[in-house]
Amino acid sequence: MIDNFENEFFGIGIQNGKTPENLGVLWRSAQNMGASFIFTIGNRYAKQASDTHNAVKAMPYFHYDTFEDFFKHLPKGAMLVGVEKTEDAEPLETFKHPKRCVYLLGAEDHGLSKKAIDKSHFLVQFSSELSINVAVAGSIIMYDRGIDKPRFIRAE
Repeated sequence: MIDNFENEFFGIGIQNGKTPENLGVLWRSAQNMGASFIFTIGNRYAKQASDTHNAVKAMPYFHYDTFEDFFKHLPKGAMLVGVEKTEDAEPLETFKHPKRCVYLLGAEDHGLSKKAIDKSHFLVQFSSELSINVAVAGSIIMYDRGIDKPRFIRAE
């Protein structure tokens, strides 16, 4: 019998993305950095010139109208990692990425919703004086995940 809870995967997406061009850049990075799927909550994806690899056709893309709908459909065994600058967020430099997780980024001008922050299993942030582009933030998170460092292992 195969225990698929041993398999690692991650998905990455944006809640209420503001700039459609950022989605294309994030999707391109997600495809290059090993994401299993991509998603949006609120605003939908539209074909972007910045997604030169057409990642949305090359990997599963999901859209959820609301955060509640998204949260209800998290993959079994996956943990939600909110990317947000808060007092409670763990520094990315020492963060142990879960083996199976979904990274959620917020719009550059509003960040994650309070509900998303409250429901996240982890909140993570990295050092930057000011807010940065959401596609860049997502790329930094995925790059860090790819570094060979210990993973968080959930007790089932």
